[in-house]
Amino acid sequence: MAKQPTKKRSVKRKGSEKFGQKRLDIRNAKIKDIPGIANLVRRVYEDMPAYTHGEIRGQINNFREGCFVALLDDEVVGYCATMQLAEALAFQDHDWDEITGNGYGSRHDPTGDWLYGYEMCVDPKVRGVRIGRRLYEERRALAEDKDLTGIVFAGRMPNYRRFRRRVEGPQDYLDKVVEKKLHDPVLRFQMANGFEPERILEGYLPEDKASQSNAVMMVWRNPYVERDQPVKKRLPRGVEAVRVATCQLQARQVADYDEFMRHVRYFVDVASDYEADFIVFPELFTLMLLSFEEKELSPVEAIERLSEYTPRLRTDISEMAMRYNINIIAGSHPTRMDDGDIHNVAYVCLRDGAVHAQEKIHPTPNERYWWNIKGGDKVEVIQTDCGPIGVQICYDSEFPELSRRLADEGARIIFVPFCTDSRQGYLRVRYCGQARAIENQCFVVLSGNVGNLPNVGNMDIQYAQSCILTPCDFPFARDGIAAEATENVETLTISDINLADLQWARAEGTVRNLADRRFDLYRIEWDEDGKHPGKPRPRREPLGPSTIGGG
Repeated sequence: MAKQPTKKRSVKRKGSEKFGQKRLDIRNAKIKDIPGIANLVRRVYEDMPAYTHGEIRGQINNFREGCFVALLDDEVVGYCATMQLAEALAFQDHDWDEITGNGYGSRHDPTGDWLYGYEMCVDPKVRGVRIGRRLYEERRALAEDKDLTGIVFAGRMPNYRRFRRRVEGPQDYLDKVVEKKLHDPVLRFQMANGFEPERILEGYLPEDKASQSNAVMMVWRNPYVERDQPVKKRLPRGVEAVRVATCQLQARQVADYDEFMRHVRYFVDVASDYEADFIVFPELFTLMLLSFEEKELSPVEAIERLSEYTPRLRTDISEMAMRYNINIIAGSHPTRMDDGDIHNVAYVCLRDGAVHAQEKIHPTPNERYWWNIKGGDKVEVIQTDCGPIGVQICYDSEFPELSRRLADEGARIIFVPFCTDSRQGYLRVRYCGQARAIENQCFVVLSGNVGNLPNVGNMDIQYAQSCILTPCDFPFARDGIAAEATENVETLTISDINLADLQWARAEGTVRNLADRRFDLYRIEWDEDGKHPGKPRPRREPLGPSTIGGG
């Protein structure tokens, strides 16, 4: 074999350049770029489904280093997404959904030796700036910086449909393009950028009608790395410590709103003194606000009354988060929405002042019957200063599709505020929370109410044992429990968790539930705005008896 170069070539890295009066920036994609990326993809691929915001969020969260944007005067005009994969996976027969984890980039493997490109699009209205070439240069520079063996991707062949009567099949078409007997603008561009065609991938992207679902596996081998056989990079066992507090809150009678907030503030203050990054309160923890009503309200009246506190509660909890420098998952609170329905909503108040809302997707039959609570329609991760997190309110944790969606979008901690009246109800949430931690290789934090609440309908007794759960593998606690509270006692439970252990477990753990999914057999498809525009979504009411009990 010829001697390999010993000095890496100089590649122009991310930065700004001026073109006349316009400025071009090439940099890693950020969460704030998501709307611009989504609009760009819609402009470029008019005949194919666009990405949802959740899919782009997952691509960035799962491997930010491999996602690049080109901005011309702050408008997104180019985007490319990549991930690391092992050679065996990158070069086997596959389709786009399978290799990308259904579009989320969730199969990124930090121990993989190849960079796999699965998105590259440039605004067709922007010409003469060589944006595509610049994005390819960023990919090559990334592969060189990480000493990867090379880059592989499946390229489109958009002129195939036009010339299919003149060729004997996709391989013959590729041969003729290579021999310059036929012209394909995409393949020509890729070969001009140093990529060599390897073989045809049939059925790669069914939505690509111009290519007749076919793609060409294109390969660039890093000339600065010499390997006789594939290698697997090891992932250092780093430390990314986050301190989490879960508040097991005693339901009690209070004299007024201010007394209720004093109880909340006490636990926030204590968690802040312990330098916790997060504190989570239980589901429906604001029902204590009904205890000072002059008479017991009917369930419907009670929920309506609680909803009146929403603006004040959001403001006060947000100010508390900033004052005490802690991210607060404010349990959940009934809220009347713009369409008039009452939803059970978790308000997440971050210490930078941002406020997010996650609605409960699945109200229990009891909630629906007594309180007329409706289910929300969206679940997505929330970006924090400690990385992306997810929130699932009680019953939602018993539906594994929701947690999987959050994990695909990059969530490493899922907070579960819950409210259960019996040990059986609690254990449903507890066992499902442990299952979600294992199957998504993430941390799950449970927070519940304890005690009783006289004069408040449907909140007679509470049962809880709040806890912080982990995957079950060598880096974690022996029994998959980082910490847990004493049953039915008001307390604050605090634990340090290492988010870097999750990355190690996902890449090199005893089992790798996320990476080992069989996307060739099954996958989850979400019906949401932007994915299936115009498709009606009828509201589904929960089935079952209207008996007491939750979880």
